[in-house]
Amino acid sequence: MNRTKPDLRILVRGANDVGSAVAHRLFMAGYSVVIHEIPQPTTTRRRMSFSDAVFEGRVALDGIEAQLIKRLYLLRGALVSDCCIPIFIKDFYQLLNTLHPTILVDARMRKHLQPEVQRGLAELTIGLGPNFVAGETTDIAIETSRGDSLGQIVEHGATSPLQGEPIEIEGFARDRYVYAPAAGTFHTSLQIGDYVIQGLEVARVDSIPLLAPITGILRGLTHDGVPVTPKTKVIEVDPRIHNAQISGIAERPARIAEGVLTAIQNWEA
Repeated sequence: MNRTKPDLRILVRGANDVGSAVAHRLFMAGYSVVIHEIPQPTTTRRRMSFSDAVFEGRVALDGIEAQLIKRLYLLRGALVSDCCIPIFIKDFYQLLNTLHPTILVDARMRKHLQPEVQRGLAELTIGLGPNFVAGETTDIAIETSRGDSLGQIVEHGATSPLQGEPIEIEGFARDRYVYAPAAGTFHTSLQIGDYVIQGLEVARVDSIPLLAPITGILRGLTHDGVPVTPKTKVIEVDPRIHNAQISGIAERPARIAEGVLTAIQNWEA
């Protein structure tokens, strides 16, 4: 795929399912895209994102590959070769100063944290999710709450506040998830896609066992060996035994990604 806008570089913060969907959509639209991630992400929906490239070196998502770049001098070659989306996990500001992105998208989805002011880090800055204020923390923001406003562009003021329960699947909502009960290292021998029954030990945080909250298919599972903090989401079970969605870009991230693409196209126009 030839970049139609090779000089318009976009830096996406976060390789979770939303950040990955954004990077994927922009790459497919012809933009040069780079992802920044932390060295040990706690992402659970790993088969619905590019996050495992951090651990495995490279990974594919819906036909597009992301590749871990360990040295910044390799970044230019990766962008020129146009074969994949580079992921960099070291110092963010070092990457920022090397890449000089035209557009910065904060897709880290840190729901309970107040985002830092990022206006001025690129010509256009975009924040995804609650707590962003268009015109203050970033130039514009994108709604990520489910409903009619999902994916809408916010040009002035705050995005919607963090809302209540996750989407219900076959009668289960927040009870599909397990959160780290304490700080420690997450350990598991299971894999996304495994069938689990309610009460089965799925993982441990240090010596604390974490049990499957319901019977179903593991949709989300933090990578083995990753340090976690209390209340970090580490396990998700999909109760749909025969048609669980465990891989690929889901509808919500796809709609958010379309909102980001539209915002960028509007800005270019």
